Amino acid sequence: MSTGKVLRFDHVRGYGFLAPSDGGEDVFLHANDLLVEKSLVVPGVVMEFEVEESDRGRKASAARILRGPAAGSVVGPAAVTTAPAPVVSRHDDGGDGLCDVLPAEEFTQEVTEVLLQTEPSLTGAQILHIRRQLADVARKYGWVEN
Repeated sequence: MSTGKVLRFDHVRGYGFLAPSDGGEDVFLHANDLLVEKSLVVPGVVMEFEVEESDRGRKASAARILRGPAAGSVVGPAAVTTAPAPVVSRHDDGGDGLCDVLPAEEFTQEVTEVLLQTEPSLTGAQILHIRRQLADVARKYGWVEN
């Protein structure tokens, strides 16, 4: 198995490219070769995959996510995305399977950053509306401090 970081992935067309961790040419990635939902495949996500040689070059197969994008990574203009990467908590769960509860302000900051990285064309009003709805859900399930 090889590992690499998603450079870009077009959810409409169903393909993108991975930068192998060990260097070398980028690897083509098609939605049909994913072991995860394609909506989770966004720039910066680290994936594990098999490499196959095809008549068009190197191609990934049996691709799965190892971890989400690094904090502070910037999504470039070539990256077409429609959904955020899976959230990787920076809060230690102490091995008990429970996560720390975020302060409401930190939660809304995180949501805002994800929305702006995922869909830069959202208006301020749209972001505020989505944030309010997500904050309501987070409060309902105890994901944030009241």
